[in-house]
Amino acid sequence: MTGVSTTLIRNAALVATFDDEETTFADGAVFVRDRVIERVGHSADLPQTADMVVDARERILLPGLINTHHHFFQTLTRSVPGTQDAGLFAWLSRLYPIWARLTPEAIRVSTATAMAELMLSGCTTTSDHAYVWPNGARIDDQIEAAREMGMRFHATRGSMSLGESKGGLPPDSLVEDERFILQDSQRAIELYHDPSRYAMTRVALAPCSPFSVSPELMRESVALARTRGVHVHTHLAETLDEERYCLARYGLRPVELAESLGWVGNDVWHAHAVHPAPADIARLGATHTGVAHCPSSNMRLGSGIAPLRALVAAGARVALGVDGSASNDASSMLDEARQALLLQRVGGDPAATTARGVLRLATRGGAAVLGRDDLGTLAPGMAADIVGYRLNALGLAGGAVHDPLAALLFCRPGDVDFSMIDGRVRISGGAFVDVDLPVLIERHNRIARALLRDELR
Repeated sequence: MTGVSTTLIRNAALVATFDDEETTFADGAVFVRDRVIERVGHSADLPQTADMVVDARERILLPGLINTHHHFFQTLTRSVPGTQDAGLFAWLSRLYPIWARLTPEAIRVSTATAMAELMLSGCTTTSDHAYVWPNGARIDDQIEAAREMGMRFHATRGSMSLGESKGGLPPDSLVEDERFILQDSQRAIELYHDPSRYAMTRVALAPCSPFSVSPELMRESVALARTRGVHVHTHLAETLDEERYCLARYGLRPVELAESLGWVGNDVWHAHAVHPAPADIARLGATHTGVAHCPSSNMRLGSGIAPLRALVAAGARVALGVDGSASNDASSMLDEARQALLLQRVGGDPAATTARGVLRLATRGGAAVLGRDDLGTLAPGMAADIVGYRLNALGLAGGAVHDPLAALLFCRPGDVDFSMIDGRVRISGGAFVDVDLPVLIERHNRIARALLRDELR
């Protein structure tokens, strides 16, 4: 794409804009200038020439999907024996010693691997919550890998400071000094955070959870973030074990504790929110606090079913997250959207959620949670993050002819056929334009084996 200033993507079977009017265009097209969408409409109504022309025949185009919660490093510990049938606390206790052996290379390679999987599912923007930094690993390693992959990235400087000796869950060997955490958080913001429109890299602060950091770190982190104009993120109300922990230690439910520490508002988003009380839902809604809904992880760990509809109705900003690849165990935004659609229907109401509503959470909802007004919609002035799925794929046969947008969730579309991020084509014909997947997978698997090698001796 070097030297290309305009791109025309035309002849799409359908363009779904996800604008306020839910506008769609049959035989649609998108015209991009540099990194920004300039026009969207019917193919016949848009310019007929450009520096690059992409024929999107037999494809549906929509805004790139936005992932609001992940743990990239966990791609290295998928399906580890001892984790497959465990709840959250036992699952963490099994994995902490393995994660203590992570290296900077492991962080870089797992970041690239998770991003590749996300991008193939149609994701163009992702956040990540990395909260273990052993053996010299730093947030810099993730950002370096993200820039090589060409993916829009909201990196969070995660942290743990409350080890077992102080009543926390993680081993003391994996926690950091709180003064250092705050210093490194400020360094990461100053070095990498880009507040400008269409930014490819932004930074947020992310103390891990109520059972792995102190209230003081939570309070000081949100104060630092607000001074520097960045967002904050944490796990909250994920399990009943967490609720019991917070009540025993602080005399407050998790959402009450978060509110008492200043962790509500437009610059805050929490992962999970599976077990908020009705009053908690009202708190989150009234303050427009963000929530990353992670249905696959919640089911896999037996955590429960988040009250998605109630949170949306209350006014909370709700989006989707795939969560860690050791608790999902995948990095597919379309799969996550499908699970969100189906899980809300388990209670007996087949109209509890709709395909379009869930896809809106995966696009517009993700943009709102991350504080982006330049993403999530195919419209003039928005970032050129565009994905296309092939409608003549086997998994969509008989479905795409009736309702191609709904078929993306009710059927099985497979990997994305086309992906543009920030005006650059990253995937074409279902393949990366400049990523050698076999080499990446080999490096990743070599590191994954090494992490458990001591246990196998």
